[in-house]
Amino acid sequence: MARRYKRIVFADRQQIEAMFNSGMNEKEIAAAVGVHIATIYRELERGKIIVANSVRYSADTAQRAIG
Repeated sequence: MARRYKRIVFADRQQIEAMFNSGMNEKEIAAAVGVHIATIYRELERGKIIVANSVRYSADTAQRAIG
């Protein structure tokens, strides 16, 4: 059985942004988006921004980071 990978698209990033910034944890986000938790950790690092001394995720920042 072949593994199936899901590429994260901008709509997924927007969903991740809404969920993470509302306080959901990485495991819940991974289940909702349908990807491995490690994918979420990498994605959160890619789109990390600091706003008023708190860590937030920006879908736009992550999208720009991938080129």
